[in-house]
Amino acid sequence: MRVPSLRLRAVLALSLGITVLWLAAAALTLHILTREMGEVFDSALQETGQRVLQLAVVDVLSREEEGLSQTIAPLGAHGEFFTYVVRDELGRVLLASHTADTALFPVQPEAGFFNAGDLRFYQESAVQGTITLTIAEPLAHRREIAREVGLGLTLPLLAMIPLSILGITWGMGLALRPLKRLRRLLAAQGAHSLAPLPLTGLPSELLPIAQTTNQLFARLTQAFDAERSFASNAAHELRTPLAGAIAQVQRLRSQSREPDTMRRAGEIEATLQRLTRLTERLMQLARAEGARLLLDAPQDCRAVVRLIVQDFTRSAGGAQIALSLPDANVLSQLDPDAIAIALRNLIENAMRHGSDGGASVTLRADGWLLVDNPCPALPADVLAGLTTRFARASLASIGAGLGLSIVRTIAGRAGAALVLTSPIPNTNAGFRAALHLGLNTAQHPDLP
Repeated sequence: MRVPSLRLRAVLALSLGITVLWLAAAALTLHILTREMGEVFDSALQETGQRVLQLAVVDVLSREEEGLSQTIAPLGAHGEFFTYVVRDELGRVLLASHTADTALFPVQPEAGFFNAGDLRFYQESAVQGTITLTIAEPLAHRREIAREVGLGLTLPLLAMIPLSILGITWGMGLALRPLKRLRRLLAAQGAHSLAPLPLTGLPSELLPIAQTTNQLFARLTQAFDAERSFASNAAHELRTPLAGAIAQVQRLRSQSREPDTMRRAGEIEATLQRLTRLTERLMQLARAEGARLLLDAPQDCRAVVRLIVQDFTRSAGGAQIALSLPDANVLSQLDPDAIAIALRNLIENAMRHGSDGGASVTLRADGWLLVDNPCPALPADVLAGLTTRFARASLASIGAGLGLSIVRTIAGRAGAALVLTSPIPNTNAGFRAALHLGLNTAQHPDLP
């Protein structure tokens, strides 16, 4: 299950928090406003009632006929928020507004505010209680105003929520830039780079993470250095006793006249020779993993390729190695020793596994170094696993299975490309190992 990102969780949490706080503030504000508006409406109801009562007293006292009921005619069509009824001490209606329903106006023994049904009433008396006015206001009017105020407080959320999400997203992106920078620094380290991360410009929250990562890199570097040093020292220390043992076996075989002893001495010598080659490979692997492989300034690599091929031709008793070099310089930032180690392993692999013991070495002008050997085409699964340490094309193959792994290690640390192909392009057999030695080794669009 995919875990949501910190940015998304922060945006959702902050947006939800802002929405809840806004609704809580709107609810509190609406409660306070409703209470204040109730006081204002009560004050207006009381003031209106007292003003109407004064006019009603004058009207009633100026009448010639006692107990006459009168309804105020409207001056025009309009709605009334306030309706009133004026009664005498006997409860008879003396005066009423034009929309007042006298049945809805109860008579209270005391003056003041009270509610009945869906109306808010105010009652006031005059002329020693002989004239009583009851004025009413619909509570629905107050509720309608409260709803309008509530909508006015909550409707801005429709715009606030998307705007807050956009604002929080932008702010979180700005705040997380140092984290993205730290992620890019870690991604740029590469599989073989354990250089400490720069600590400048990091916020206080990320600084302990970077410091802890640098400490981890330092411990890993020490562990890798110890591993490479052990492999290199062990291989170096084994060379002298192995050479002495081979000399003693060779002497034993030369002095012995017994066929069985000579045969066993030959087997021991072959085993010691394989062990010697294995120690050489371990030393090369330790150097490929730990030494500096890139030069500060590029150099022509043709001389190194020519020297290695000539050395193989002499040492292998005139082995058939076809060499093809371009006329122009082929510049490379790879260390000459690293090129030599890689080419030696590629040639040895080609001569060991080639069907006729020969090989072809080609250095192209674009920096590709091609080493071909004739052999049956290899299956795809075998080809894919050849660069694994101690991997061989078949159990019958001789060798330690480290040659192509060493070349892959050199190519990986130098940012170069290693391409293994079988069969050779445009043929139906053979094996080709292509290593890119040219400048800008990270870019090699024209694969061989």
